[in-house]
Amino acid sequence: MVSNPFSMWRRAERRAARFLRTRGFRIAERNARIGRDEIDIVAVQGGVLVCVEVRFRRRDLAEAIESIDGPKARALRRAARAYARREGLATEPLRVDLVAVTLDHRRWRLVHLPAIVPV
Repeated sequence: MVSNPFSMWRRAERRAARFLRTRGFRIAERNARIGRDEIDIVAVQGGVLVCVEVRFRRRDLAEAIESIDGPKARALRRAARAYARREGLATEPLRVDLVAVTLDHRRWRLVHLPAIVPV
């Protein structure tokens, strides 16, 4: 059975949100649109606003992690700052994290990398 890529990405995003919850994050919003940018998951952990990018790849975890290039990092930073301003949280602690997700032979693997982009 082959699933369409968007469906698999949505499943990966749901798993990432669940994964973060089990680690003490409170999920505030998913798929937050800020102008032309989007934040996959907005969460709070210990008083810090955390904007989370979810990257899904079928097998290669390193590829998921390395897919955050310069332009993507700038977009994540811009979106995180704009979200904080929009919500009246511009002076609060802010962080951009990555959850890399892979699915290999029906086995999900998730890795959380905090503060992947300086804000």
